[in-house]
Amino acid sequence: MHLQQEHFDFAPEQKEWFVIFHLLPYAPEMNLKEGIWSLLKQALTDFAAAELRHLTRAIKRKLKKIQYHPYLITGCLPTTGLGLYGLIDEPDIANST
Repeated sequence: MHLQQEHFDFAPEQKEWFVIFHLLPYAPEMNLKEGIWSLLKQALTDFAAAELRHLTRAIKRKLKKIQYHPYLITGCLPTTGLGLYGLIDEPDIANST
């Protein structure tokens, strides 16, 4: 949210539900998208596309891989301080045979 006086005037009246968090102007380590973007860039490091549609297809394929492998996303979370506890089933290593 932008630093506008209207928001600061509004906040005290709505303090039961409205909370203002002051974040750094640019904090990539707190942004999950930066971690996912890093994974995508690593996957495309040696990729050379002849046409835009080839690049588009490769990006979609890599994003789909990230989507279907939640551990890749959770690997990006520690730097953000966020968690997906209870939202993603973690593999039960102790009971695996």
